[in-house]
Amino acid sequence: MPRDPRYDILFEPVKIGPRTARNRFYQVPHCNGLGYLHASAMAEMRGIKAEGGWAVVNTEQCEIHPTADSSPLVEMRLWDDRDMPALELMAQKVQANGALAGVELTYNSYAMASLYTREIPLSPSHLPVQTGNRDPVQCRAMDKDDIAEFRRWHRNAAERAVNAGFDVIYVYSAHNLSVLFHFLSKRWNHRSDEYGGSLVNRVRLLREVLDDTADVIAGRTALAVRISLDELVGAKGLEKNEAEDAIGMLAELPDLWDVTLSDWSNDSQTSRFSPEAVEEPFVHRIKKLTTKPVVGVGRFTSPDTMVSQVRRGILDFIGAARPSIADPFLPKKIEEGRLDEIRECIGCNICVAHDELSVPIRCTQNPTQGEEWRKGWHPERAAPAGSESGVLVVGSGPAGLECANHLTQRGYSVTIAEARGESGGRVAREARLPGLNAWARVQEHRELLLKPRANADIYLESPLDAEAVLEFGFERVVVATGSEWRRDGIARYHQHPVPGLDMLPCLTPDDILDGKRIDGHVLIYDDDHYYLGSLLAEQLANEGRKVTYVTPAGIVSSWSVATLDQHRIQKAVIECCDAVHVNTALIAADAGKAVLECVFTGRETEIVCDAILPVTARLPKDQLFRDLKARKEEWAQAGIKSVDLIGDAYAPGTIAAAVYAGHRFARLLDEETDRDAVPFRREMTWIEDYDYGAR
Repeated sequence: MPRDPRYDILFEPVKIGPRTARNRFYQVPHCNGLGYLHASAMAEMRGIKAEGGWAVVNTEQCEIHPTADSSPLVEMRLWDDRDMPALELMAQKVQANGALAGVELTYNSYAMASLYTREIPLSPSHLPVQTGNRDPVQCRAMDKDDIAEFRRWHRNAAERAVNAGFDVIYVYSAHNLSVLFHFLSKRWNHRSDEYGGSLVNRVRLLREVLDDTADVIAGRTALAVRISLDELVGAKGLEKNEAEDAIGMLAELPDLWDVTLSDWSNDSQTSRFSPEAVEEPFVHRIKKLTTKPVVGVGRFTSPDTMVSQVRRGILDFIGAARPSIADPFLPKKIEEGRLDEIRECIGCNICVAHDELSVPIRCTQNPTQGEEWRKGWHPERAAPAGSESGVLVVGSGPAGLECANHLTQRGYSVTIAEARGESGGRVAREARLPGLNAWARVQEHRELLLKPRANADIYLESPLDAEAVLEFGFERVVVATGSEWRRDGIARYHQHPVPGLDMLPCLTPDDILDGKRIDGHVLIYDDDHYYLGSLLAEQLANEGRKVTYVTPAGIVSSWSVATLDQHRIQKAVIECCDAVHVNTALIAADAGKAVLECVFTGRETEIVCDAILPVTARLPKDQLFRDLKARKEEWAQAGIKSVDLIGDAYAPGTIAAAVYAGHRFARLLDEETDRDAVPFRREMTWIEDYDYGAR
């Protein structure tokens, strides 16, 4: 299908200094949990984005010196020449697919504690590190010799980056993650010498490093600056007007300006709290300050929004991290008129969470993310069907839909049987909660792909028991019937039922999601610690209920620290609830009341309430699977070769885990596997003094 001419502007080439980008699609630097430990996987992941049409593909932050070690996070490193092969590999993979390769040189300063190297981080001022763990490490304020050393380290890293073959080299001053940003912000720079005080002084080191880097690269590659425009903390930090003044002072020194917000939680806001193009109010003036191209982000998923950004003079490049993760082929799909095939980023930040956990990146929408090298999964390619088996998928939640989607892509004939009157399972119901409407794309994307395929059939309101499945005679049966929330209080804090929950109305999240309502005062007990407890609190409060929120954790929705929106969630819960009790467990209930205890002291209190809503753990809905296994001797006569259990019906987890489970099953169906082998490739540590030839 030809490209819609409305989008032609997105495919214009743009010069970045001595290089030319083939279009306006720009994968900004983003972390991924692969880095120096999984270099081949990182390179393959970036290379596939270039194959998908991105014009510029950048690394994550790349450490330039051991005194700014980001462990336990897994980023790229360029400490010495031994780090170059991994970066060379990435640059080659990207360039082989027609894109420019960029590297973001980074010295983290306050942002990291150098836990691996045990070196002392250097910073503008004597202050503790600002790590999420509040590590008991303090930075040393840089004297003039330290500043000279830092400039030398940066020059050395820039020379190595040129020699590694990169087309774009970054000077990084953003996200509260860089010493150059820390010098720029009066919140972190307490100096009284020529590097502190006035904005001119605070910009000085950034200017010097820009000049140093320009001297090193000598026009051989493009020079980019990534800078944050506002810390969103008011006058005590860097604000938009001051950042714009700083850009004005340096306007023509780099070849490109990459503009962001600080910190990362502001720059990568979840869709629950922000719409597409949320950063426009901060970036709309930047192009008036420089003649150089400008790139910015905003979880851009709509090509019309992208065109608007360019035509109105907001941006020259459409920057993306998360949308490029959800769909590495987003540019090609726009170019080829395949808009319905775009896997839209839903802004859940499950990608961010796993980088924060120091493990390979994953994505709710794109189950191949992070698996490109180690499992050989390509986001747009499917192996042909290994047989002519017909497949029955029971359940159309995220696991069932993704399983059916990839199986039909492979060429299998698939029938989906859904017990409810709508498909989508948990994701369809949860997407109706406050702020989660974008999550419906998980369901909608897969339904759009399945609808025109002749080898796919979906039957709603079709509950099946074992007898019915045996009668149908499908060769392959996949049970993806999901899970249900417990109502007995068992989860992390309690491993046995909470007594008395039958003495007053006790609702589960399923009850609320199915439309059941109750008047009066509802106590929500959140021992799940992800997003759902807080959203149910908002939902009930919006409906006029009095809500008390109780959690044994020290903060609301504690796992959401990893998705960067915990502070926004806690604010929302405080504002909507009548009371919030942290470090508090529900230990008993009786008619009209709940009994709570402090998790530290055991001190008990009572709260009068009309109902309790435990958001605790889930049980797999696997009865159909167990019934079928109990009748395994009948499978052959019925023509059944296999019955498998996937997704939440196997073990409840995240929506991303359910999508991955469905995809993995579909990838492996009829494929020969070694049951004793590790099911993916690994890059192993090379032991220098070991005699490998002796084995």
